Parts: sequence; C-alpha cells; structure tokens
Amino acid sequence: MMLALSAIHCYYGSVRVLKGVSLHLAAGEILALLGRNGAGKTTTLKAIMGLVACREGSIRLDGEELTRRPPHLIPRLGVAFVPQGRRLFPEMTVEENLRMGILAGAGGTGALEGVIELFPVLGDRLRQKAGTLSGGEQQMLAMGRALCLAPKLLLLDEPCEGLQPSLADKLFETIARLRDRGVAVLLVEQKVDAALQIADRVAFLENGALSLETLPAALRADPEPLHRYVGVRR
Repeated sequence: MMLALSAIHCYYGSVRVLKGVSLHLAAGEILALLGRNGAGKTTTLKAIMGLVACREGSIRLDGEELTRRPPHLIPRLGVAFVPQGRRLFPEMTVEENLRMGILAGAGGTGALEGVIELFPVLGDRLRQKAGTLSGGEQQMLAMGRALCLAPKLLLLDEPCEGLQPSLADKLFETIARLRDRGVAVLLVEQKVDAALQIADRVAFLENGALSLETLPAALRADPEPLHRYVGVRR
C-alpha cells in the first residue's frame, strides 16, 4: 500500500482526538473519509502532514515512516495537502502561488503546464493577484498549487466548500482524472453524494475512531450508515 496509518493516536493538549485510527490507500485510489463535524477527519489529514503529532502508532508512505519527519519535508516525499479555506497568498499572483508549490515539492516547470491544462482559467489569470479571484478560481488555484508538487498522494479537506454546483462538478472531474494518472487521493468532503460518485472506498470516523469501511455500492444499497455516521438521509 502507498499510504498506511496503523493505530495512530493524536492529541490536542490532553484531549485525545484520534483513537487508534488505521487506514490504507493504494496508488490510483480515492478513499472518502466521512463523519460528522469533530469526528477527527481534518486531524487525520494534519497527522499525515506532520502538523499534528502522533503520540502512538505509525504513518508510512511507500514504507517510509512519516511520524518523525519535520512537516516541511513531507511534501518533498510526494504528499500534497489542500486545506479547508484554501490558504493562498492573496497578494501574490496566480503564477507566484503555483511556483510556491513547485518550490515545496518535487515538481518541475512541467508541473505548471500540467496544472494549466487541468484548469485553463488559471492560465488566463497568471498575472492576477490570488486575492482578487472568485471563490471557485481560488479553489482551483489551491488545488493547482498542490498539484505543482507532482504528488503521488493528495489530501483534500472540503475542496468543494462554498462552490456552486457546476464548479464542484468540475473539481470532482479533476480529482477522478488524477486517480487515472495514479495519484492516490484521501478526500474529506461534506457533499456526500458527489464524493460517493468518485470514491473507490469509504471510511467513517466517529469520535476519533474508525467505525466502518465499506464500498460506495454497499451504501447505495443500504444508506443507513450515512445517516448514522454523517446525518445524511438518502
């Protein structure tokens, strides 16, 4: 497996927020990580990036241990993170934001060309300041900056938050195309129906613990877990 989390425990101060979470993800696979607010989804992504320390357990990428690596070195191993809220550099241009992604990872100038191919609108906005883009364009830029790392593992935290349906559909199409290129994707998303359309597997977190792993087809046949763990009725 490309990514393997083995019984990780993470804390905020004295409060344990992840309780023995184990997950795995193969190359070219999309795993949707679902759960209610506060279930530990974002903390799981931050733990992989080294932004939250694991007191117990192991996180391995292609067999390499991540838990003792400084966070600034993890992108160089091929891990890209698109956090909730985008966190762009608003006073920098679109091109400058994209080149920050190249500097942080292993991607070269060809990565920039690949991003513009995926998001042509960014090619028309290269000299524009990121803070002046529309919400949808900013989300594309956040995704594009991550892809400039040439990642083999992409972590997405609510990538479609606040986007109109047509832009959300475009973003999900892009995620599916990345899978076809062999990129592994760990997806946290509140748009459950859309996530299930592209996910290969689904994992549910509840109160910091893994409660269920299943397939989208199983949830279409029996959607009860969606109500139990996410609060969604279908």
